[in-house]
Amino acid sequence: MSKILIIDDEVQIRTLLSRMMELEGYEVCQAGDCRSALKQLEIQNPDVVLCDVFLPDGNGVDLVLAIKKATPNAEVILLTAHGNIPDGVQAIKNGAFDYITKGDDNNKIIPLISRAVEKARMNVRLEKLERKIGLTYSFDSILGESNALKKAVSLARKVAGTEVPVLLTGETGTGKEVFAQAIHYNSKRSKQNFVAVNCSSFSKELLESEMFGHKAGSFTGALKDKKGLFEEANNGTIFLDEIGEMAFELQAKLLRILETGEYIKIGDTKPTRVNVRIIAATNRNLPQEIVSGHFREDLFYRLSVFQIHLPPLRERAGDIRLLARAFIKNFSEQLAYPVTEVTPAFLEALDTQLWKGNIRELRNVIERSMIVCESGHLDISDLPLEIQNVHYENSSESIPDSFELSAMERRHIARVLEYTKGNKTEAARLLKIGLTTLYRKIEEYKI
Repeated sequence: MSKILIIDDEVQIRTLLSRMMELEGYEVCQAGDCRSALKQLEIQNPDVVLCDVFLPDGNGVDLVLAIKKATPNAEVILLTAHGNIPDGVQAIKNGAFDYITKGDDNNKIIPLISRAVEKARMNVRLEKLERKIGLTYSFDSILGESNALKKAVSLARKVAGTEVPVLLTGETGTGKEVFAQAIHYNSKRSKQNFVAVNCSSFSKELLESEMFGHKAGSFTGALKDKKGLFEEANNGTIFLDEIGEMAFELQAKLLRILETGEYIKIGDTKPTRVNVRIIAATNRNLPQEIVSGHFREDLFYRLSVFQIHLPPLRERAGDIRLLARAFIKNFSEQLAYPVTEVTPAFLEALDTQLWKGNIRELRNVIERSMIVCESGHLDISDLPLEIQNVHYENSSESIPDSFELSAMERRHIARVLEYTKGNKTEAARLLKIGLTTLYRKIEEYKI
C-alpha cells in the first residue's frame, strides 16, 4: 500500500485530504509543521508528500530540498492558497513533482497523486536497477586472486575516474569487455550510455556507417538519416573491441575524433561533434601491426595513453577453480538445476587444461557440463571427452569404465534425445542412423 504524508498547519485541511486519500486506498500520515514533518519522513518513508507552502516554522518551497535529501525517491506536491509563478518555478527546480492551488484544483489532486505514486515507484525500481548494475559491473565482481589479475584490476581502478583513452590488450576471452564496463560504470560517465562495437564483425563500409552514421541518399539503401554509435555514446563511453581489425582508412576518422571530438558522417558536409571516452581492446600485437603497415602509429599512441594487459587464464594460478565455482553457482540459478557436489576429479581436470579460449572457454565448458549432468553431482564424466583425455594422460588414474564405447554411446544417445525433447525421428537424423537402429539401441541401453 502506498503511503502519503500530508503537511499542513490547518487541521481541517489535513483531515479532509487524509479522508480523500484513505478512500482511494492510500495509507496516510500527517504533520503540522516542518519539524514534525522531517521526523515523520524518518519514521514513515512515504511515497508522496502533499505539502502546504506556508508553514508555521518554514516555507514548503524550501522544505522540498530537505524532503528530497531525506527520502530521494519520494515525490513532493506543493499546495498553496495563493500561487505565484516564481514560487512554482523554484519549487520545480528544488525537485517538486508539481505545484497547485488549493480549492481550485481539488478535482485534480487524486489523478495527480496517482501519477506521483507511480513516479515514486519508478524511482525505487530505478534505484534498485542502478544498484544491481553497480554490483554487476563493480571491480569487486571481477573474480581472481592471482597477482597478475590484481595488478590489472588495480590499474583499471586508477584510470576509471579519469577521462583518458584506455587500451586493453590480451588474448581472446580474457574479459576485456568486462573490464571496459567496470571502467565505465566506475567513472563520471556512469549515468550515460556504454556502447560496445566489435570492429571485426562488419565490413569497412558497414562499420563506417554503424560507427559514424550517414545522411539519407548518401548511398544505395540509405533511405533516411542514421545516427552512428558515436552519437549514441555521446557523453558516455564507446568500447571498440578488436580495434586491430579496423580498416586502415577508418583509422584516420577515429584519430580525428580523438584529436578534435569531431567527425563527418557519410554524405554530410558539416562535422558532428561528440564528447566520448574511448576504450579500445585488441588481441593483436599493435606495434607489430604498425611495422607491417596495417595500423596507424599516431592512432596507436593516442589510444594507448593508458594500457592494461589482461593475463591469460593459464597465468592465473588458482583462479580456475574460483571462476568455475562462480559459473556453477550462476548456471544453477539460470537453469534451475542445483548442483550439490563438485568432485575433486572434476576440478583437477579443469586445472590440467591450457584454456586457449580463456575465461570464455571455461564458462562454456561449465555450462555444457551442467546441461549434461544427470545427478546434480558434477563429475569428470560430465566434461567434454577431450578434457577427460588430457586429465587421464597427465595423471596416474586408470580410465574408468564409463570410457567404454557402449557407455559413451548410451550417454550420447540420451543427450541427443534430451536435446530433441524426445523426438526420435529428429534424434536419428542428428545421429545419422536409421530410426529402427535408434529404437534398437534405446531398447538395448534401456534409455
